[in-house]
This record gives sequence, C-alpha cells and structure tokens, in this order.
Amino acid sequence: MAILTENSASIKGGEFLIKETQSQQIFIPEEFTEEQQMIADTCRDFLRTEIWPRLEEIDQAKSPDLMSSLMSKAGELGLLGTGVPEEYGGFGMSFNTSMLVAEVTGAGNSFSVALSAHTGIGTLPIVYYGSDAQKSKYLPLLASGEWKAAYCLTEPDSGSDANSAKTKAVLSADGKSYVLSGQKMWITNGGFAELFIVFAKIEDDKNLTAFIVEKSMGGISMNEPERKMGIKGSDTRQVFFNECVVPAENMLSTRGNGFKIAVNILNIGRIKLAAATLGGAKAVVTQAVNYSNERKQFNTTISNFGAIKHKLAEMAVKIYASETAAYRAGQNIDDLIEDLKETGMSDADAKLKAFEQFAIECAMLKVHGSEALDYVVDEGVQVYGGMGFSADAPMDRAYRDSRINRIFEGTNEINRMLTVDMLLKRAMKGEIDLMGPAMAVGKEIMSIPDFSADDSDTQFAAEKKVIKNMKKATLMVAGAAVQKLMMKLGEEQEILMSIADMAIETYVAESVLLRVEKLIGVRGQVACELQTDLAMCYLHEAVEKLNNAGRYAITSFAEGDELRVMLMGLKRFTKIEPMNLKNTRRRIADAMIEENKYIF
Repeated sequence: MAILTENSASIKGGEFLIKETQSQQIFIPEEFTEEQQMIADTCRDFLRTEIWPRLEEIDQAKSPDLMSSLMSKAGELGLLGTGVPEEYGGFGMSFNTSMLVAEVTGAGNSFSVALSAHTGIGTLPIVYYGSDAQKSKYLPLLASGEWKAAYCLTEPDSGSDANSAKTKAVLSADGKSYVLSGQKMWITNGGFAELFIVFAKIEDDKNLTAFIVEKSMGGISMNEPERKMGIKGSDTRQVFFNECVVPAENMLSTRGNGFKIAVNILNIGRIKLAAATLGGAKAVVTQAVNYSNERKQFNTTISNFGAIKHKLAEMAVKIYASETAAYRAGQNIDDLIEDLKETGMSDADAKLKAFEQFAIECAMLKVHGSEALDYVVDEGVQVYGGMGFSADAPMDRAYRDSRINRIFEGTNEINRMLTVDMLLKRAMKGEIDLMGPAMAVGKEIMSIPDFSADDSDTQFAAEKKVIKNMKKATLMVAGAAVQKLMMKLGEEQEILMSIADMAIETYVAESVLLRVEKLIGVRGQVACELQTDLAMCYLHEAVEKLNNAGRYAITSFAEGDELRVMLMGLKRFTKIEPMNLKNTRRRIADAMIEENKYIF
C-alpha cells in the first residue's frame, strides 16, 4: 500500500481543525485555466440553447424520451465523459474540472439531476471498481451518451440505512449467473436507462454486493414516474427486479464490497452536489437582481430599498463562501490523487483513497451548499413578492427544485453526524491528533485571557486570530463532549449536529478569508474591496452561528462549574471586532445592482 511521504504537499482530511492553512495552499476559482473556462462556457451554451428554453416542456414531459434525447446531445458535446479516462472514450479531467462542470450545469434544474446521476453514481462505480473488461465494454457507451445509467441502492425500507437492503442475488446452479429479485425506489433516470448499478445481498452476507445490470437482460419492470414536489422533469421510478439473470462476470468488484462502493461513490456525489448547488444559486441571484431593477414600488425600483439590498447581499455572501470551500476541498482531492499516484498507486485506487480521505469535507460541503441554495431560493421568492409565488415566474421552479438537495446523497442530518463520527474515528485511530489540541484548549480556558491586541502587520491578522479561536471553540466542545459522554455520544444526535455546525462554519469562514487574501496578493487591496466585504460578512455571521451551536451543545451535557467555565471559554473564543455590516452589505448589493447580475 502506498504511503505519503513527510514532504507531501497534500494534507489530510479533517486537519483544518488543528492546522493553520496558508492562502497559497488553497486553490481559488479565479485560478481556473482558459481551457477549464472554455469547458464551462460549453456547458453554459448548452443550457442556454437546449435546456432553459424548454424548462416547462421538460417538467411536463409525458415520456422519458425528451430527457433521454437531451442527455444524448450532452454526450455529443462531451459533457458525459469528463470523469471517464481517455482510454475509455472520456476526457480524464481533473476532479476540480468535473466540479466546475457540475456547478455550471447545476443551473439546469431537472436536467442537472439527470446529468449528475448518469455521470456520477451511474458511471463512476465502473470507473473506480470495474474490471478492465467491464470498463472497456461499458464506459465508452456511457461517456458518449449512447447508453444512460441509473443507480439502484435505495429501497422502501432502506434509505439512510442503505446496508439493510433486502434485494437478493442468488447464484445459479452452474455458477455462471446471479438471479436478482427485489424492489428499488427513487431511481433517477430509471425510465430511460440502459444500464443499472444494482446493490443486493448474496445469501446471508452482512454487506451488499454490486452488479452491473443491462436493461436487455430482462426481468426488469417499473412503475410510472413518481409525482414529486420538485425536479419534475427528472425521471424517478420504482424499479423491480423479477428474477433478473445477470452474468457472474457482471459482479462489480468483489462479493460483499457493495456497501463500500456505495459509501465512496456517495462521498464524490456529496461534494459534486455542493458544486451543483452553486450554479442554481447564482442563476437565482441574477434573476432576483434583474427583477429588483425592474419592479417599481413607491415610485422607485425596489433595488433602492435597504431591505432588498440586505437580501441580495446575503445571497451573494453565502454563495461566495460555499464556492470557495468547495473548490478548496476539490483541489485538496486532486493534489492527494497526484501524490498517491507518484507512490505507484493506480489512478483509480488513488482517486478512491483521496475521496475517502476527504469524506469529512465532502459531507460538510454537501450540507453547506444545499442549505445555502435553500436560503437563496427562499429569499429569491421574497424579492419577487407576489410574483415569487406565481408558477409563471422562475422562483416557483427554483424553490421546489432546491428542496431535494437536503435529502439527496444522505440527508443533511446524516451528513452532520457523519462529519463528527469520521473526525472522532480518525482521532481514535491516531490519524489525526484531535485530543491533544482539545486538551490544550481545556487548559487555556482555565488560564488568564490574553487581552493584548494583535499588532501584526500581516494580512487579516485579527481575522485569522478569530479563525484560530473558532477552531479552539470547536475542539473545546467536541473534546468535552467525548470526555463527558464517551460511548453514549453517538446517541446524542443533537449535540453531534451542533458540533458539526461549528466545524462547518470554521472551515467555510477560513476558506473564504484565505481566498480573498490570495486574491489580494494577485490583484491588490483596492481591486478586492468587494471580496473583502464578502469575507467580512461571512466571518461575522459564522462566529455568531458557531457561538449559538456551541452554547446549545454545552448546555446539553455540562452543568455546574464545568458549564460556567465552558460558556466563559466559548465567549472568549467568539470575540470579534464589531463592524458596520449594513454598509458592507449595501456595497455588495449595489455592485450587483449596477451590473444587473451576480458578479462574483
């Protein structure tokens, strides 16, 4: 097994809590190459010509043929092969490039769901776990769009607890095939897919096994499309496997490895969903700015009102921060992939190892991105006022389509709990030293506070001290919860989710501050005043959220002197110099209002 050297440029997942990251260590979206921007432009052109003019038609489609034909057109442009290696008909692009494609196409409403299901959970299991023969047979068909893929994991009685699935796979007497029987639900692309990645149990195995199933193998039937709140144009069905005979060589990876496949593919899906939410959110902000510049009340456009400016600015702040954190983590994954490959690890194994390493960040960013989009669409409806509630205006579809993202790829509650669970498990294994820093923070809160001002002349010195204290607060609460509750902590879901919120806000606030610092180094302070405003707004809000989450967690398990000391420590670690955030937001909003779009 390959081992990273001490000189490796890449970092470990979850280390952000105990290590200070420098701005030069992170990737920022402004660094995308001309080639990557051309790929993004291709995606925008496709949405502009093929998707946006037909959104109503897509939502009301009576058959899956329309979506299937749109997927074929996307395949002709190469949009389905970004993550497929070149030798199998794809483009073999970097992960951050595939994130960029997910972001731009994320503004495609139902189409983006079909696209991401095909390119992600439908194709990547074969990319990373398929045999050479399986890759050669199926990947060229999937990369070109000749075949479309679906992913069959969820069942009526197994959602978040995916490994409890009841679909059975029985080996034939001659050992040449497996007979699959069972029911799957919420299967995206089910109505037009030629290929299904299906998870089933063999005999009394503890874990699932994955199979590549062709529709032509027979024994497959399905219900009519589900009637859904949103993403109505996405073909979602129940799929039944009725003694479906699958050749034994179509087992994906090895027996019992299906659950690991599902988990690792979901890690990828989570961070790519975070990217996709950005595309949808940016489109909504642009529409909201457009409308605020057109709509008049009291003899003036509503974009002149402070309440509207507040909303527009807040929308931009959340998007900018979420975008920053997503591409920071995406590049960390790319860097680790390259480091592992240099040690002799295969491309597929290196990618799987990297996704597993940054599973914590993937979970956090899925939560942050989906909730940022939900905030944006909700405020978008509010900016539109009465028209926001009309199905004739764009906010109706945006609002309904957004809601599924907090359920997709593991609910946000599950992802919050996974965040803390994975951090603590890595600490228990000695992979990350969380308890050492946590104990140091515990000693610090018993000492006399340092009231000296930070007189450093480095960029954002005071703000970086705030970030450092946010990390201390998170470690303090997590460490105390572990010590107090020990094995019972897993049952205290409310506390786990509060600690996760503290970690999420810390990671995103640090990311956006580092982005702006790096950008100032390239463009200069004056050219980055608006970006600085965005970072300051987010940092102040993050500190407040962290304080609230920390207080909730502490009062849930501490009492007496311990409670008082920890609350005192939390207060110390959430100090931040006040600033006029009203004027800060107004500058952000005015800049967008002037250009009539999201500009960051």
